[in-house]
Amino acid sequence: IVDAVGTQIEVHMDSGIRSGQDVLKAWALGARGTYIGRAFLWGLGAAGEAGVAKALQIIHKELDLTMAFCGHTRIESVDRRILRPGTFPTP
Repeated sequence: IVDAVGTQIEVHMDSGIRSGQDVLKAWALGARGTYIGRAFLWGLGAAGEAGVAKALQIIHKELDLTMAFCGHTRIESVDRRILRPGTFPTP
């Protein structure tokens, strides 16, 4: 989609975003936003408002660590070069 629309619109990704790694993959593919409703709901169900905050904290930490493992300190520097197709099984 990003290749098709170029800079005409900003692309966001929804569905299947459950971790910081998923957020980073979406960004690397060109999305400039992600929706993580399931994590909110899991946190809310587990511990109410504090659970939502904790879920977001976990996703942020996962994103930070995954970026570091890829050699990046700024999300703006991430692009498709971090992706390696077919190297890991997906759910």
